[in-house]
Amino acid sequence: MSKLLPGENLVLKDHPHWITVVKTLPIPVAIVLLVLWADFTVLLDNYGLLPIPHFRTFLALAAIALALLWFIVIWIRWRSIIYTLSDQRITIQTGVLSRQEKIIPIDRVQDCTTKQSLIGRILGYGRVEIDAAGAQGAEVLDHLPKPGEFRDQVFVQSEKRRGGVGPSMPAAPPVRSNPSGI
Repeated sequence: MSKLLPGENLVLKDHPHWITVVKTLPIPVAIVLLVLWADFTVLLDNYGLLPIPHFRTFLALAAIALALLWFIVIWIRWRSIIYTLSDQRITIQTGVLSRQEKIIPIDRVQDCTTKQSLIGRILGYGRVEIDAAGAQGAEVLDHLPKPGEFRDQVFVQSEKRRGGVGPSMPAAPPVRSNPSGI
């Protein structure tokens, strides 16, 4: 877990959108359905011809255990990805057994782009690409919840950090020009 520096304020902290977990469910569900189909058609044995007693029960329990194990692994991988935006940096942490941490100083951000598919717009997730000075290519945050809010906060924090006028700071009063030169 990323610790904040002294004087650093947390702006946003999130995991990828829950759709990343749901997208992986068809495989274990298909395995369970295939075993159930085989159980009620191919393996239906009224004459004791199967070599192992209660083979159908063991096969069904094994398929359900495999599906649960699959879901647990995917859930742990999902929970291990953390996107943190503070007033000083963007931190991307990934990994379960070995952790990787990418830190992008907020004042080095040059561009922040969002992309959302139709389903992403409906469900509220998208892709954010962050271009930073000195980096080799953009850093991609896939399946980020509310990507527009994240992008806007990156720009707000970047302007504050660079000393620009942010939305909470009043604008400087206009300077009157004197065309006569007196």
